[in-house]
Amino acid sequence: GADVKANVVVAQDGSGKFKTVTEAVASAPDNGKTRYVIYVKKGTYKEHVEIGKKKKNIMLVGDGMDATIITGSLNFIDGTTTFNSATVAAVGDGFIGQDIWFQNTAGAAKHQAVALRVGADQSVINRCRIDAFQDTLYAHSNRQFYRDSVITGTIDFIFGNAAVVFQKCNLVARKPMSNQKNMVTAQGREDPNQNTGTSIQQCNLTPSSDLKAVVGSIKTYLGRPWKKYSRTVIMQSSIDSHIDPTGWAEWDAQSKDFLQTLYYGEYMNSGAGAGTSKRVNWPGYHIITSAAEASKFTVTQLIQGNVWLKNTGVNFIEGL
Repeated sequence: GADVKANVVVAQDGSGKFKTVTEAVASAPDNGKTRYVIYVKKGTYKEHVEIGKKKKNIMLVGDGMDATIITGSLNFIDGTTTFNSATVAAVGDGFIGQDIWFQNTAGAAKHQAVALRVGADQSVINRCRIDAFQDTLYAHSNRQFYRDSVITGTIDFIFGNAAVVFQKCNLVARKPMSNQKNMVTAQGREDPNQNTGTSIQQCNLTPSSDLKAVVGSIKTYLGRPWKKYSRTVIMQSSIDSHIDPTGWAEWDAQSKDFLQTLYYGEYMNSGAGAGTSKRVNWPGYHIITSAAEASKFTVTQLIQGNVWLKNTGVNFIEGL
């Protein structure tokens, strides 16, 4: 956090202006035009943080993805909706989260339990860890960029209907309950006119050590179509052997028509799980061979990040 000048400091030991992240967010001006930096010192903060629509251009910066922890355990089984289960929810445009560990510790048996929900346009998550089981990261809506981060979960652990690029991230599938299958993504595009989609570029898709131990009995897929026009592309990434050779899964038995209308693509991936010879042969699945087609899923074309990422301080690759 030292490289960014803070407007306010949050610290549990009383050395900052506030002891909770929630109070610091409340202190930020509404509809602020300039960046408002909240530096959260190392420690474990048990709270539910909402960065509302009016809290624009907030930067939440910690002491590192292993040091500053914001944690909660709201979940579906205990009566919270998936949307409201998020430990941190950011909807104010221009949100930046950096050097923080976002957690939902509800566990696999509690089903949907979100660690981070983002609906902020032109939002950035940089050098963060996002950890839960089912539905870890709700990339809900608008344009988002994730870089140098670690996202861990089981079922649909990156889901939602944002236009989002993940770059140089580690996407770690972990051990689910014995009757479950892992899905790295569940993209929720509902209409062919929506310019949304999930792009995974120069990332590593790996198993956690506990999943590795049971990889023979637990299947892990790149994704499944939450909605009819689901759109996900994995490119220039390393895919480990935990990914099933078929690659992709159906949402359920009732949604076979989605396989015509979805768009799933793979482009220039490597690793033991990247082979495409046994992949699904759905009308909507594509082994992308042209750079022009792959370019539609870059920072410049999918999220117009060449325009707005420059003043966020995050590293990014504009194209392929």
